[in-house]
Amino acid sequence: MDIGIDLGSRAIKMAVFQGDSLVACRMAESGFNPHQQAVAMLAEFAARRVVATGYGRHLAHKGFAHGVITEIKAHALGARHFFPQARLVLDVGGQDCKVISLNGEGKVLNFQMNDKCAAGTGRFLEIMAASLGFTLAEFGPMALSSGHEAPINSMCTVFAESEVISLKNHGVPPADIARALHLAVVSRLLGMLGRQGEAGPLVFSGGVARNPAIVALLQERLGGEVLIAQHPEHVGAVGAALHAKGMSSSAQTPPKIGSE
Repeated sequence: MDIGIDLGSRAIKMAVFQGDSLVACRMAESGFNPHQQAVAMLAEFAARRVVATGYGRHLAHKGFAHGVITEIKAHALGARHFFPQARLVLDVGGQDCKVISLNGEGKVLNFQMNDKCAAGTGRFLEIMAASLGFTLAEFGPMALSSGHEAPINSMCTVFAESEVISLKNHGVPPADIARALHLAVVSRLLGMLGRQGEAGPLVFSGGVARNPAIVALLQERLGGEVLIAQHPEHVGAVGAALHAKGMSSSAQTPPKIGSE
């Protein structure tokens, strides 16, 4: 089995290929010791090769992975696996956003990342949902239930939370605030897409692609369909697994899984 493992800031995602078939996807919280968590997840499978991506990829390479791949290349490979026509990839995870443009063969032409601030990421949405008394699962549907929005002037998590508290105290309905927050996130993502300067079929990956309001507002503003895999949070792990599949069988054998 060829396995890709994406050690992200908030969660670890794993994709398992047997031959050309994707046979399993797993996800767990990173926890205090993501390396140990990853080793425990891998124990379920008889891995032939393991390739790591994400924040923790280099530590994984020291311990159990055959190799590493950048998040950019992993998401490009994963997106094209699910959607061969993809020319743009928008990945929004727990703590960062990235936009990747691809050529007709799926090679990376250009990319940009917002990895210095959590604004517009899953963590931002999680904090804003909590400030309004919603779970993250409730937050998107609540935003879609409103046809109005209150102004949100800041995308800084701290300042935006202060604005939300002020709007609540002025009697603005929570659904309207939720819609405004989602629109602010979408505006930020559209700005990143616009700066990339490329057009074409867009794949939305990462856990935030499960938020129905973000998806609906993106499609509304873009005027077209956004492509989303069945498990969008696993796109990077799938790309890493595909890279593992393509590694030479003569590659140096890595340390045994679980070794130090």
